[in-house]
Amino acid sequence: MHTIATIKDVANMAGVSTTTVSHVINKTRFVSKDLIERVNDAITTLNYQPYGLARSLRRKQSGTIGIVIPDNTNPFFAEVVRGIEDTCFENGYSVFLCNSDGKPAKERNYLQLLIEKGVDGLVLVSTGDDEEAMRLLENREIPKVIVDREISGLHMDSVLVDNQQGGYSAARYLIELGHRTIGCIMGPSNITPSGQRIEGFRKGLKEGGLLLDENMVATGDFKSFGGYEGFKKLLRGELVPTAIFVCNDMMALGALNAARELGIDVPEQLSLIGFDDIALASLINPNLTTIAQPKYELGETGAELLLKRINNKGRSESRIVKKTHLVIRDTCLPANSTDR
Repeated sequence: MHTIATIKDVANMAGVSTTTVSHVINKTRFVSKDLIERVNDAITTLNYQPYGLARSLRRKQSGTIGIVIPDNTNPFFAEVVRGIEDTCFENGYSVFLCNSDGKPAKERNYLQLLIEKGVDGLVLVSTGDDEEAMRLLENREIPKVIVDREISGLHMDSVLVDNQQGGYSAARYLIELGHRTIGCIMGPSNITPSGQRIEGFRKGLKEGGLLLDENMVATGDFKSFGGYEGFKKLLRGELVPTAIFVCNDMMALGALNAARELGIDVPEQLSLIGFDDIALASLINPNLTTIAQPKYELGETGAELLLKRINNKGRSESRIVKKTHLVIRDTCLPANSTDR
């Protein structure tokens, strides 16, 4: 039966004390080159694994980062998390990933759990304005950073996207294509990116001499089925749009599915533009025109800010806003001269 090697086994094989082994592992005192080599050889031979938790307690750091996101089925968050994880790993940290399912109570439970587990820092993509979760974060002096979704009244490092500019760009592009009857499938009203995208979209329409008709607005949930339902709602209305702005790509995929079911050709009969530029956007048929967010950079920059905060808790608060850009593919065409 295989037994797990102990620090005492390493010391016996190397012919040194357990204290010397500890100093070699933790680099806490000068040890001669000869003894270091003997200890390391014994560690390799015995496949000794130092007890990480005990070392973490002595150093008052766990070497771990907690991440809480609202939807691990959305490829957007997968790309953000990849940026966080890569950056943390390169800097010697492991990550715990938690999915809140967009539920405030679940988010609070995970935040509390991660804090109790002793993570060195937290990265949060919030479910929305949840006062209990915000009080929990405010009252704990743990390093933390908000990514993607701004939370009003909470003072902490944040990495965000200029969602308003993205919505504005979507409106201006559709107007440039000659569309005048334009609908929208928006996201949940309690989530800041959704409101910001619609605000920018309305501004872009207004500058083009248009107003967003409330009868051509559907509310989705940032999931594909929300886009599917929202598209069908807009097409059942008295005024049928020639173009639709969908506030994220997952809903846009659902809208494309609904269009196929209804026999509506995108883009020949109706133009569609999304938001996010997830990997699937360039793989579906037709390829989705969309507003691109720097997803990996969001996570990467968030992790960098968090690591700076861990190493310097007294540094001033940072708020970084990333730009979006239009990616033109195959789901938008110029409007016909007559209303469709």
